[in-house]
Amino acid sequence: MTDVCAIVVSHEGRDWLDGAIGTLIEHSSDISLDVVVVDNGSDGAAEYAERRFPGVRAIRCPNHGFGHANNRGLEAAQSRYVLFLNPDTEVVEGELGALVAALDARPEVGLAGARQVRPDGSLAPSIRRFPSPTRMLAEALGAERVPLAGARLGERELVERNYERVTACDWTSGSFMLARATALAEVGWFDERFFLFSEETDLCWRLKRGGWEVLHLPELTILHHEQEHWTNARLEAQSAYARLQFARKNLRRPALYRAVLALRYWVRWVSYAVPGRREPRRRAAAAAALRTVLTGRPPFG
Repeated sequence: MTDVCAIVVSHEGRDWLDGAIGTLIEHSSDISLDVVVVDNGSDGAAEYAERRFPGVRAIRCPNHGFGHANNRGLEAAQSRYVLFLNPDTEVVEGELGALVAALDARPEVGLAGARQVRPDGSLAPSIRRFPSPTRMLAEALGAERVPLAGARLGERELVERNYERVTACDWTSGSFMLARATALAEVGWFDERFFLFSEETDLCWRLKRGGWEVLHLPELTILHHEQEHWTNARLEAQSAYARLQFARKNLRRPALYRAVLALRYWVRWVSYAVPGRREPRRRAAAAAALRTVLTGRPPFG
């Protein structure tokens, strides 16, 4: 039984592993750390991880989605905490041991996120509120960026000072989530019907309804080299489909949420054609997402 088992799902992500695993080990302090790489791609990430990092375990599985791969890692985990870590991340500040100590002092917390920044140093908002038709409407109309009153209208927490302190949240970005193993055993693992996106939202939904708290903890900062899926038509369409899945499963008014989600992508499609704001890639991605919301057809799987 180790303190933390870090599960790194790699889909064609071999080139990222040096940064992700290397910096995690470097910042693990005095805790016992087990690292499991789940390779559902074809670039040899499993073999590379085993060769590059002695002691790292590797699992190979078919690509049935992000949640499916994490669950295969969970089957191999024997630890007090499980860290779900994206391969395109690097720990840049703080110690994993401090994060573990913070959770040890808070037995009511089932899952915690850390501070995340982008390659340019700007904050990557990772404190989130659960989806709802109202919040989606605020996001569609840009109201979440209105000072003061708009600060809590949207799904994302945009007030930067809240990332410098312990902050309660509904869910946090799946690129870095430290979960208590007993909480996962109680509420269940990832729902494998979510191929990509919204699986972490659904997991946190079940944790909170099971009586567990979800927190943002500032003890650790990671750099996330995330691909902006709103410029990739297929990924943006998948994000839209996953939102529909979450709404159908968990929300009381999924049809209303779907209508407002369609409005969100229509507004984006129109706005990216306005002179001075023309962005062909983002407009194509918004169009793909809008088609997915209207047809209900998944772009993956």
